[in-house]
Amino acid sequence: MLYIPPGDAENVNYLVAEYRKSGKGNRHNMKTITLKPFALCFAIFGLGQIAFAQSDLKLPDVSQAADVKQRIALTDIAINYHRPLVNGRKIWGGLVPYGKVWRAGANENTTIEFSDPVSVEGKPLAKGVYGLHMIPNPDSCTVIFSKTNTGWGSYSYDQKDDALRVDVKPRPLAETKEALEFDFEDLKPTSTAVTLKWEKLGVPFTVSINDADQTLQNIRAQLKGVGQFAWQALDQGAQFCLTRKINLDEALRWADASIQNEERFDNLSTKADILKALNRPDDAKTTWNQALKIATAQQLYSYGRQLQSQKQGAEAMEIFKQVAKRFPNGVYGSLAQARIKSAAGDFAGALNDAKQAQAAAPTDAQKQSIQALITRLEAKQDINK
Repeated sequence: MLYIPPGDAENVNYLVAEYRKSGKGNRHNMKTITLKPFALCFAIFGLGQIAFAQSDLKLPDVSQAADVKQRIALTDIAINYHRPLVNGRKIWGGLVPYGKVWRAGANENTTIEFSDPVSVEGKPLAKGVYGLHMIPNPDSCTVIFSKTNTGWGSYSYDQKDDALRVDVKPRPLAETKEALEFDFEDLKPTSTAVTLKWEKLGVPFTVSINDADQTLQNIRAQLKGVGQFAWQALDQGAQFCLTRKINLDEALRWADASIQNEERFDNLSTKADILKALNRPDDAKTTWNQALKIATAQQLYSYGRQLQSQKQGAEAMEIFKQVAKRFPNGVYGSLAQARIKSAAGDFAGALNDAKQAQAAAPTDAQKQSIQALITRLEAKQDINK
């Protein structure tokens, strides 16, 4: 005789009743409602599984989940991991054995994702999500990027799934880290050190990107969208290439497209600078003269300041002279005169021009900005440096 636990019998009776209501369970078909022991056990087992799932509580993990992100230029790096605690234990060479593959965290795979191709310790790695593992040793550590990113810890790790291995040197930490953490250190425009920190040890590995190449690809993709119909995006793409002296022919095409959308001092001056970089001085001069005709005082003065930031001081002074000549009585004309005189060592004359600019400034923010120049001139400091 099959034993049905209390509670399950009620569920089985319900199934039988539903079967009878369907018309198949009348007394002429009584044989059809007799559940075979295997089928009955299967039904009870399924109900038991449902009951078990319903009573499975979501409780806090002992090693709590965390994720950290960092953008390098246009490339995103994201790490998802769990943070075990030291809790008085010996970690390196103890809880984390030397010479064995370790999950670089707790619970599921620690994963690291790159939105673009990168280099890790100088070695190329394709974009994607990787399971992150490590093999610690007393004086070194192998960092492993696995194509399998859905495992539980390192129990299912297989070396044949490696996308990359790099060897790095651990370093001591200035303070103990009770909870394991990942940190982005030594942040630069094209690289960062990703460092695992736990107890008194840090394990860093450097991730770097090819900024120019990846940004160019991103620009091209964007300019296939709505960016191609506005002057700003095309001008920005051309300026990116000009600043880095790369893809100048492509930059010139973008500058021309920007001007076609809307002729501005900004894109005309960009085109003139590209033509100059391409060693086409006559074309550059023609375009520059066209830009000068429509330039405002602020645009021309800002262009001069841009040249100064690019260490082109002599060229900047020529621009300031044009500002002073064309717009002698405004804020920017006075500021241009102050910079010209300051460069020549005439601090008294420059101070007078700066005060005139401050008096004509329309906003308090601009007045405060000019006050900083006045203070420097009073101390006889060149405001162009």
